Amino acid sequence: MKLKLGLPKGSLQESTLKMFKKAGFNINVGSRSYFPSIDDDEIECMLIRAQEMAKYVEQGVMDCGLTGKDWIIETDSDVEEVADLIYAKQGLRPVRWVVAVPEDSKMKSAKDLEGKRIATEVVNITKKYLKKNGVKAEVEFSWGATEAKVPNLVDAIVEITETGSSLRANKLKIIDTIMESTTKFVVNKKAWQDKWKKHKIENILTLLRGALAAEEKVGIKLNVSEKNLDEVLSLLPALRTPTISHLAESGWKALDTIIDEKTVRDLIPKLRRAGAEGIVEYPLNKIIE
Repeated sequence: MKLKLGLPKGSLQESTLKMFKKAGFNINVGSRSYFPSIDDDEIECMLIRAQEMAKYVEQGVMDCGLTGKDWIIETDSDVEEVADLIYAKQGLRPVRWVVAVPEDSKMKSAKDLEGKRIATEVVNITKKYLKKNGVKAEVEFSWGATEAKVPNLVDAIVEITETGSSLRANKLKIIDTIMESTTKFVVNKKAWQDKWKKHKIENILTLLRGALAAEEKVGIKLNVSEKNLDEVLSLLPALRTPTISHLAESGWKALDTIIDEKTVRDLIPKLRRAGAEGIVEYPLNKIIE
């Protein structure tokens, strides 16, 4: 038996493959192939655009796959959302669908979109947003390069953003956020009832969650004399209480703990001044809670 797994092609592809690698799965994508190889004989992979993933999973073409919450809503797909995996193209954060207009526009809120023309990839989500706000406007599907359509082709756009940098580069300002979206692991409802497939999916999710938990974390080991132990411990913002073990040399301890990678640059000099020696920083692949 094989589990048919859909991987998102496009903006999420690289970060997804990286996450799977940290989870222990090596996936190789050929330059022209939509069927990557994976070093697990029980899994069969296919690259599918995130926009289409939920529908194919609902129909049973794929047993499971990764896509955004936004595309589940946009396509009105009936799937099991079994995990929320917070990662995106550029980092570990949700993405946002926002309403953007030219920097010099007088539009400031949803009400100002009355009678305007809006371009977007998420036509259904945008129409629901306008209806909720009691606004009538023309919504057209955008095939891409949406930011470039304002103001010559449309009055406003509804676009996805992670940092807002692309919108600012195109001299656009955000006047409202329609929704936040994270990556979801979705499963076909019939497949989720299959004992073998459910067990396989749960194993994969354990490893994926562990890989995500390890992102932006590092391990740190160090030696410290007993007289300096309390001061060194006070500096360590540990995920859990540090592991402390005895060294062969009397009066010395070895510490091992996990910390946020962004704190290392400031922390190591402080540890050194507090009496820590033999400080070793090491990368992490997975943290299984």
